[in-house]
Amino acid sequence: MARLKGIHIVYALIFLISGTITAQLPEVVKEHYKLVWEDQFDYPDKKLDKQWASQNGPSGHILCSRWRENVVVKNGLLYLVNKKEKRAGQEWTSGSIWTKKRFKYGYFECRYKYAGAEATNNSFWLMTKGGGQPEEGKRFEIDINEGHYPNEVNTNIHNWSDITITKDGKRKHPSSHKGFAYGAKSGYSIQLEIPVNTKKIRFQSNNNGRFHLGEFRVYGLNDGNYPDVLSKTADRDIPNLKNLAAFKDVTITSSGSYKNNNSEKNLIDGNPKSRWNTQDEGNKWLKFEWKDDITIGCIQFLNGWQSANGDWHDLIKDYKIQYLDDGEWKDISVLNVTDSYDFANKFHTYGLLWNEKEIVFYFDGEEIRREKNEFCFSETPIWLSLAIIKWAGPVKDNIDGTSMQVDYVKYYQKK
Repeated sequence: MARLKGIHIVYALIFLISGTITAQLPEVVKEHYKLVWEDQFDYPDKKLDKQWASQNGPSGHILCSRWRENVVVKNGLLYLVNKKEKRAGQEWTSGSIWTKKRFKYGYFECRYKYAGAEATNNSFWLMTKGGGQPEEGKRFEIDINEGHYPNEVNTNIHNWSDITITKDGKRKHPSSHKGFAYGAKSGYSIQLEIPVNTKKIRFQSNNNGRFHLGEFRVYGLNDGNYPDVLSKTADRDIPNLKNLAAFKDVTITSSGSYKNNNSEKNLIDGNPKSRWNTQDEGNKWLKFEWKDDITIGCIQFLNGWQSANGDWHDLIKDYKIQYLDDGEWKDISVLNVTDSYDFANKFHTYGLLWNEKEIVFYFDGEEIRREKNEFCFSETPIWLSLAIIKWAGPVKDNIDGTSMQVDYVKYYQKK
């Protein structure tokens, strides 16, 4: 572990992903399935239309219209390209295509890179075509991955047949979601190998969008005995261990808060569900100041928010924690997810094993989710889509010209 001025730089990782770029097929696919269809995109652009159809029009639920002109085959790759241009009443354009051939049970795999900007939705998915009820089961959608730059993998299963109208007039349908933010996590516990004495510490993040920061704890020396960072009762779990950040003489200042709601007090209230909601734009920072020197042995904090199914969302992509030493700010802990987990720089594979009993999701050949198949029993095209959405980050001009780059799509059937 590297050392800088006596303090460790901690790079926190939630998953250890193999260094290989091309993932292996899951063992069950190797043993029981055979490749029966694929597209390597090794042909001129005009031949794409033999196997694929394209959207050509606006999309009400996203921020871009999508057109065949934004779909380009070149040098053995398929590019879905974002452009900042007004068309069909929308400010942006992008691309979405689907196979003319329809598929049913088997293993589906796609190898691609994300568009290198936030607010993009990089999708490999299945969805029944047509408005009527299918012959078997329900109208459904399986999102093998709705990827958000730089490192989020999102899997979804939607039932589009059973739509209900809520009291406020909104349409609702049964669905289930599970997301993975590789390289980031909800709780960090930073134990210092060499303790520091200081009156000031600060937290900084260049995360583009507004985010939620939860309980912030500063502990003294305690022989390495510190609470679980995700514990709901962390400040009471270890007898006689006090959270120095919650002392009465501490002054907390920040870069701002959402709608100026002074939510900084939520950082030390002992409730993991309450949050400091940052301002929307600019560098986000917190500063804790004590009247007298303190000795720090461990720092903990939570970030993001947790949905009902246990998934964490809006995890920060970078942070830096520093302490003041003789008028100079020195690093305690640094994280930048994009340094190691930039899915726009490297190809990754996303897979789905689908049969009449189960739906199993894979990332680089490793299983990440398994669900019972309750209504997905009909044929469906394979879809590749890029979109601009407001819930995956700030919409900025740097989206213009970015693209989702697809190496191949493959379909395996059971032997």
